Amino acid sequence: MVANAPKSAPREPRDAPLTPAALREIGLFGALAEDVLEHLARSIKTVRATPGETIFHEGESGREMFVVLDGEVEVTKRSRRGRDTRVALLGPADWFGEMSVLDMQARSATVRAVAPSRLARFTSEDMDALYRFDLKSYALIVLNIARDLSRRLRVTDGILADFAVNVLDEYVAMKR
Repeated sequence: MVANAPKSAPREPRDAPLTPAALREIGLFGALAEDVLEHLARSIKTVRATPGETIFHEGESGREMFVVLDGEVEVTKRSRRGRDTRVALLGPADWFGEMSVLDMQARSATVRAVAPSRLARFTSEDMDALYRFDLKSYALIVLNIARDLSRRLRVTDGILADFAVNVLDEYVAMKR
């Protein structure tokens, strides 16, 4: 799939399966038992993305999330005026796309590779299989996602507060 394509295509696995040791190094899979890591290593597929390749588009439906194993991706958000703005740059061990897996809504942003990247694709089917395999591990992953979403919200709140104060200061200065 190339940038500017109208829709993302389903991705096919292109790499050897992950190892439990590789998963252990990723915060999303923190505190999982060895047997669970082995189960996930067998089920999670990896894909590659070339620079400029769109992983998914804002507004698409999605039932999969990705973990950056190698490389770098950018997350962009379209404003009401139609302007795309980079909101995050993600590298190894970062993950994205988790919102649509949890809330089953359309993608909230576009994600594009900015460097040659290798990604682990974790689908809602993988989540369901994990739920059936080990409920505690499923809960730990959901908790790890919630912790990261909370961290991101705290950062965004700080940025928004700084922005509001700067706009207000400029407005007051213009009125003087």
